[in-house]
Amino acid sequence: MKKLLSIALLAVFTVTLLTACGNTTSANSAGQVIVYNWGEYIDPDVLTMFEDETGIKVVYDEFETNEIMYPKIEAGASDYDVICPSDYMIQKMVQNDLLEEINFDNIPNLANIGKQYLDQSRAFDPDNKYSIPYCWGTVGILYNKTMVTEPVDSWSILWDEKYKDNILMQDSVRDAFMVALKLNGYSMNSTNPDELNVAKQSLIEQKPLVQAYVIDQVRDKMIGNEAALGVIYSGEAIFTQRENPDLEYVIPKEGTNIWIDSWVIPKGSKNKENAEAFINFMCREDIALKNFEYITYSTPNDAARALIEDEDIKNSPIAFPTLADYENLETFQYLGEDADALYNQLWKEVKSE
Repeated sequence: MKKLLSIALLAVFTVTLLTACGNTTSANSAGQVIVYNWGEYIDPDVLTMFEDETGIKVVYDEFETNEIMYPKIEAGASDYDVICPSDYMIQKMVQNDLLEEINFDNIPNLANIGKQYLDQSRAFDPDNKYSIPYCWGTVGILYNKTMVTEPVDSWSILWDEKYKDNILMQDSVRDAFMVALKLNGYSMNSTNPDELNVAKQSLIEQKPLVQAYVIDQVRDKMIGNEAALGVIYSGEAIFTQRENPDLEYVIPKEGTNIWIDSWVIPKGSKNKENAEAFINFMCREDIALKNFEYITYSTPNDAARALIEDEDIKNSPIAFPTLADYENLETFQYLGEDADALYNQLWKEVKSE
């Protein structure tokens, strides 16, 4: 969901991509599937395995944010067959009739997906018609134990002046406002102007303490001991701990975002059966395990989790937290165009201070 563009992976598929997506009117759709996914969000070997086993050619493209992906799908500018949006964006796409219903007769490996993740998906896909979970996780605080000695259990530590210039915040309107809204006891899906202005003021007050607003760079900065605290996705936290054992991840007591990225099929897909074959392949337990080991984001595939040999990872409270142990966990909702405009305006006011 949240990683930078993979240059190596792009190089492998660039020639095919330019042929198939650069001139979609002349592309030969037989025997291929055109996939649009987050950067570094799949094991490249999996794509080769799919091609070898099915004979279906994978044309692969990547995006950095949901907001970059959405206009391309809305405009119908490219012939993508499979995409991997996040929860709230799937809700928006369903509302705007941009997705095909999935023929689940072609997805027998859906049986490997845990019921709790399908139930959670109903928050943005009420009848589970359009999406199949691929990865999930939480957002929390990553901190360096050599720089932070007191207990970390609250978003409020990101407003502690002793950590001035040592705090990393997400450069994302919804993620940043999620932190501030939760800090103040509000829902991260609030559309109440008064609550949003309270959150805005909190972010403005915090701004002089923030070293940088970043996206994936929080991972490298924390590994390199360049900051004491950072807002990060749980999958990134697992990776950083492998590289720097001084790092620890917590879900704050005020609650946080629990997110799901899922496979969907855009309306008008020219290769719908191939798309369903690809999604079914991604749901196979050995394939889901390979992807989990490569990207480190939590898999909703219960059969794959059972195959994890490292007991510490299999039972990791970061990778697989017991959600019942936490309060005020929410999934982002699509709030509508008016709310989007309000959030964006308030975020501009924060950044311009």
